[in-house]
Amino acid sequence: MATTPLPLTGDVVALARLLCDIPSVSGTEGPLADAVEAALQGRAHLEVLRDGDAVVARTRLGRAERVVIAGHLDTVPIAGNVPSELRPGPDGTELWGRGSVDMKAGVAVQLVLAATLEAPTRDVTWVFYDNEEVDADRNGLGRLVREHPDWVRGDLAVLCEPTAGAIEGGCNGTLRAEVRLTGRAAHSGRAWLGVNAIHGAAPVLARLAAYEPRAVEVDGLVYREGLNAVGIRGGIAGNVIPDECVVTVNYRFAPALTLEGAQDHVREVFDGFEVTFTDGAPGARPGLDHPAAASFAAAVSGLTGRPPAAKEGWTDVARFSALGVPAVNFGPGDPTLAHADDERCPVDQITGCLAGLQAWLTS
Repeated sequence: MATTPLPLTGDVVALARLLCDIPSVSGTEGPLADAVEAALQGRAHLEVLRDGDAVVARTRLGRAERVVIAGHLDTVPIAGNVPSELRPGPDGTELWGRGSVDMKAGVAVQLVLAATLEAPTRDVTWVFYDNEEVDADRNGLGRLVREHPDWVRGDLAVLCEPTAGAIEGGCNGTLRAEVRLTGRAAHSGRAWLGVNAIHGAAPVLARLAAYEPRAVEVDGLVYREGLNAVGIRGGIAGNVIPDECVVTVNYRFAPALTLEGAQDHVREVFDGFEVTFTDGAPGARPGLDHPAAASFAAAVSGLTGRPPAAKEGWTDVARFSALGVPAVNFGPGDPTLAHADDERCPVDQITGCLAGLQAWLTS
């Protein structure tokens, strides 16, 4: 497929539409990555690097501070929502189409600024990566952190995930655990000969129902935690007393806790039961006390009038946190519309995010 030319010096909304119209479902980002690389190559103020379908462009101006601004190129599968459209909405024009929220509008903002800001007041590393919407071991930013950490280090990272144009600092961590109950199998017609493992899950569910999640302040932002059953399985037939039941639990924890600390908390809640951890990722502190983060928050909040808030979900900012880089989320689009068939992003949020980042990078 021929590389689609990307006009980076014109209308950011038109560029966002064009990006949405280049299909890039996870694993098929090649043509879009080619287009991004071609559009940035040859610009005298940028060094352009590539690893797989991840493209990195960075200035080398010798500034006292380096910031990393990142976004992913892939989307979830298309659901009849490409090509994109501009439609009237309740608060102005909206861009409709797959990726308009998650997160090609944010990528369009990145590309316009990467191309046009030849002398920002901070050195900038622009990161466009692949495979964010699939298994973590395929994540392009994770690959860059593992194989090229020097490409993505800085004093602050901004991830252009959708936040409706507000700053959301850091993110909660997440883990999944299985609480296993055992019993003794028997014919259900002679139930007294067995021990029902599903019935044995009752105290586990009772502990979850009684659990009071915490609200934890980290660097001035309040993160709400949650501990919930997200699955339960047990039983092999309609006439057999089950000898095993497994309750799957998800814990969303504030970035004040390490992953190990979160695991200890879950063990404490389910003391006396067999607990096995199946997945986990640490959160990220927002680092708003860091000078680079504080200046970003001041510049953007001054334009939007909206103070930073906590990011309640997990995002790739945690990968920067693992490098010791404070990180925030900031991008156009309502995150509750990400992956929806009616995915749509207000145009004024796209232009607003462009203005906010530009003000900060030139102040």
